[in-house]
Amino acid sequence: MNTNKIIFKNAFIIFAGIAIYFFLMKLLGLENISELRFLNFIFVFWGVNNAIKANIKYNQENLYVNNFSVGAATSIVSVGITILGLLLYVGAFDPNFIEFLETSFFWGSRLSLPLVVFALAIEGIASSVTCSFILMQYYKNYKVQDTVLS
Repeated sequence: MNTNKIIFKNAFIIFAGIAIYFFLMKLLGLENISELRFLNFIFVFWGVNNAIKANIKYNQENLYVNNFSVGAATSIVSVGITILGLLLYVGAFDPNFIEFLETSFFWGSRLSLPLVVFALAIEGIASSVTCSFILMQYYKNYKVQDTVLS
């Protein structure tokens, strides 16, 4: 299977999981509980794990750096798609979302959309590399025949 296909497929799955999760939070009235936003890491972790496993199985890839790159690229692409989704959401559905973020203790005051996008990009890239590194500690000793996709 093409590596780019693995990356983009799992990046879209991560995005879909995060988008559905946040819309469910909004529907249930839980969007004001900032701590729940950290649970989106579960979707990132799952998608990166699935991408690395797929790369090992379908591409017969055992090299640490190559699998790490697939994991990091998957997560970074999902960050980009998520940022585009945020821009679409703020522009089309909830222009007051930035004001809502200003009330949470994570962001502070005097926010602008470009500042939020920049912060999400930096945080997303950092968590992408971290997540890929954590997962590669598990997969670094796996051989191709040991990996089973779920």
